[in-house]
Amino acid sequence: MHVFVTGGTGLIGSAVVAELLGNGHTVLALARSDASARAVEAAGAEPLRGALADLDVLRSGAAQADGVIHLAFANNFSSPDAVAEAVAEESAALATLGEELVGSDRPLVTCSGTPHVPGRASTEADPLPTDGPVGGRGRAVTAVLGLASRGVRSTAVRLPRTVHNRGTGGFAGLLTDIARRTGVSGYPGDGTQRWPAVHALDAAVLFRLALEQAEAGTSWHAVGDEGDQVRDIAAVIGRRLALPVESVPPLTYGPLGPIFAADQPASSARTRQALGWEPKHLSLLEDLENIRP
Repeated sequence: MHVFVTGGTGLIGSAVVAELLGNGHTVLALARSDASARAVEAAGAEPLRGALADLDVLRSGAAQADGVIHLAFANNFSSPDAVAEAVAEESAALATLGEELVGSDRPLVTCSGTPHVPGRASTEADPLPTDGPVGGRGRAVTAVLGLASRGVRSTAVRLPRTVHNRGTGGFAGLLTDIARRTGVSGYPGDGTQRWPAVHALDAAVLFRLALEQAEAGTSWHAVGDEGDQVRDIAAVIGRRLALPVESVPPLTYGPLGPIFAADQPASSARTRQALGWEPKHLSLLEDLENIRP
């Protein structure tokens, strides 16, 4: 397939582009800067200059492609307004991509987070949350899945709290960044809450499998580790950075505080069985050993 990818130079996107190219696909990747365009070309893909807010560019990319993988997100969690702006931008982009593909039976693979289900690990059958700081993302992805009835082979790969590679990425990466800045490797509450995780290279395989195989309207869990306790994550970070490990207020994490404090393990049993996906790379706690002071 000739695949249009948004977010193709990020931690996850660069792995997805490499996975696609390594399995016989060609890639047209959205590039919002000269540096991004050079990175896309260096990876062996074709850049399409534009940003996620450039809806005409998105239409053009989707029109040229046999399928679309959407990964781009502003990732600005500095304030509630910044989060809302990022969610609104992504929602408009997804609506645009979906409308361009209506009636074509081409695949549109988007991403979301694994849902939080009190008392147990969430599964692929659980609905996405549509309230809270990033509830708009859940509403946008749910709308994309609804395009299955309009001739789009739409699917969603749900990502865990940490998608990691070489000790960086995701919520664990944010904990590391905050630890470097504050001098404390912190965790919210008592730290017994569990966060799921996956290596970026394993997640990339699942995006390719969803593109190639998944039926319309389906959701999949890119979960390698069902749930590590956050205090265990903070302990590795503290040891690698030679910093004390302590509980800190959820307010430390700004708008994401309530999410950081929640116990939210997730299962990928159905994904593994149905798509034959099997994570092969380092677990989160193993990968965090790559953190350097």
